[in-house]
Amino acid sequence: MENKEMIPDIEMLFELADLFKVFGDSTRLRIMYTLFDGEMSVGDIAESLNLEQSTISHQLRVLRTNKLVKIRRDGRQIYYGLDDDHVKKIIEMGLDHVLE
Repeated sequence: MENKEMIPDIEMLFELADLFKVFGDSTRLRIMYTLFDGEMSVGDIAESLNLEQSTISHQLRVLRTNKLVKIRRDGRQIYYGLDDDHVKKIIEMGLDHVLE
């Protein structure tokens, strides 16, 4: 079977599974959608989604740990943004699949 050669090793598959688990939370997806248009502070994200700042902070920590969002400091203020274009593409592809 030729495809067997293309299967990543088990460690890579575990990492991929962990990545998809992060996308399995609707609050995290809402946060990432909010960041499609650019960087925002925790307070702005919370206000936009009508959620508590502590909830947003917790989910941003998970997203940051999994390299899905990045931070930029401006003095004492911290702004969050999507880590790269791949994050947006993954979400868009998932939505395309759901809408089929």
